[in-house]
Amino acid sequence: MLISGLSNGQSLTPPAQFEPAVPWWSFTKAVLAATALTLVRDGLIDLDDRLPKNAFTLRQLLRHEAGLADYGELPEYHAAVANHEAAWPAEEMMRRLDGHRLRYSPGTGWRYSNVGYMLVARLIERTTGLPLEEAVNKQVLAPLGITSARFATEREDLYGECLGSSLSYDPAWVYHGLLVGPVSQAALLLDRLLAEQLLPANLLQDMLATRALGGPIAGRPWISPGYALGLMRGTIEGGLSLTGHTGCGPGSVVAVYRGSAGERSACCAVFSRDLHDGDIEARVIQQIRKGLGMVH
Repeated sequence: MLISGLSNGQSLTPPAQFEPAVPWWSFTKAVLAATALTLVRDGLIDLDDRLPKNAFTLRQLLRHEAGLADYGELPEYHAAVANHEAAWPAEEMMRRLDGHRLRYSPGTGWRYSNVGYMLVARLIERTTGLPLEEAVNKQVLAPLGITSARFATEREDLYGECLGSSLSYDPAWVYHGLLVGPVSQAALLLDRLLAEQLLPANLLQDMLATRALGGPIAGRPWISPGYALGLMRGTIEGGLSLTGHTGCGPGSVVAVYRGSAGERSACCAVFSRDLHDGDIEARVIQQIRKGLGMVH
């Protein structure tokens, strides 16, 4: 297990001589959302205009309210991943999913959709005229001082001391792109993003506007879970509110969250090959409470 934390922007964990790069899984969504919002900041796109040839807006895509389905619903997708097959071309995935058919009217419901974030990634490329990695680096990673994150493109990009070489997972299965990097860089990115070091206050407020998703989740620490723009948000026991994202993939799970209390803030990222999402979120919460001075 790998853990990295910050309290009021200062590291809680001693710097390591070498930090392995690990998959950030769906924490990548937070980075894509931040990238898209920098394009809104720069006047290149609008949060609430319908996207060309579509019935939904960027805001609805980022908050999973666009009406789109998800390829995780396909049994053959899970079978292909388990068999270590190469990822299908995106067009084939969309055909198998009937992915262009909306499951509900945009804005009237909520359904987690990796397809929606694939469309966000394409929008970023189209708007900037750059490959996704270049656009994300220019708009978010470099401005926030994140130097060791990159997109995985080959199976070998996921090899290393944390995952071994037995995973044999094609990162192209993550159709919106899969960032890999040290957990300390994930924590630093989220902490700086939420400390208004990238987006103006009004856009950060838009990013944090949350759709409530019901009551407690069994086996997980959320009391009032919700989803914002590329961010999971909600309250946990004791009334503390957390913002970040959990990500799961073959063989591992990652969770990156930030909480605040009064003048103090704390951010933590944890990666594990052994824990489930609820367990890793509990570890994150433990570290955040410590960073906030709530645990003695």
